[in-house]
Amino acid sequence: MSTRPPLPPFTKETAIQKVRAAEDGWNSRHPQQVSLAYSEDSRWRNRSEFLVGREQIAAFLQRKWENELDYRLIKELWAFDGHRIAVRFAYEWHDHRGQWFRSYGNENWEFNESGLMTVRHASINDLTIADAERRFHWPLGRRPDDYPPLSSFGF
Repeated sequence: MSTRPPLPPFTKETAIQKVRAAEDGWNSRHPQQVSLAYSEDSRWRNRSEFLVGREQIAAFLQRKWENELDYRLIKELWAFDGHRIAVRFAYEWHDHRGQWFRSYGNENWEFNESGLMTVRHASINDLTIADAERRFHWPLGRRPDDYPPLSSFGF
C-alpha cells in the first residue's frame, strides 16, 4: 500500500498541510489523480450521493468537472483529532449557460495509517451569483500561496 503524507495522527501543522494538499488536488481537476488520495474502499457521502471506492469517486469527479466549469476552490481547516480532519470550503464555478455559482460546505474526513482518506462526508449548498460577485480570480489550477485564505472573504 502506498502512503500519502502527511500521515496521522495529525498535528495542527500536518492537518493544515493535508487540507492544502486536498485543495491543490481538487483545483487540478484531474479525477484519476485526485482519486489516488482515497483508499481503494473509501466511502463518501457527497450531498445526497453515496459512493464507494476509487472507481466511483473518479467517475463522480469526472461528471462534476464536466458540469462545474472554471472551478476554483479554497479549503480551510476547521478542526482535527488523531485520524480525523474537519474542513470548511467554498468554490466558484459556472455551468454551460455561463451562470456562476458559489458553493459552500463542510467536510468530515477520516484517514487510515497510510494517510489515505477512508471516509468523506460532504454537506454543500449552492448560491447563484453574478459574475461581478465572484471572489476567486486566480488562473485555473493551484491557488497561489499569496492569495487570501477563505476566512478573509467573510463567507
